[in-house]
Amino acid sequence: MAIPKMLRRSLSAEKRSTEVPKGHLAVYVGESEKKRFVIPLSYLNDPLFQELLCQTEEEFGFHHPMGGLTIPCREELFIDLTSHLSKNQ
Repeated sequence: MAIPKMLRRSLSAEKRSTEVPKGHLAVYVGESEKKRFVIPLSYLNDPLFQELLCQTEEEFGFHHPMGGLTIPCREELFIDLTSHLSKNQ
């Protein structure tokens, strides 16, 4: 009986990790291996983030193989940008 309980717990944890809170957007970031980030929708209005999205459009167009918005930049650059945006809100 312990195994089904553990399975249920891990499945519910997996479901929580794929949910995106209201007012947020999931994006996949990275040059080769993609990592999932959940960001506030308000970032989409920032000129720096919009420039990053323009570069993304040039590389990927509107086809995103991960099933979500894919941003092909270094993870460190993305973290720096989102840290800057969160401080300015």
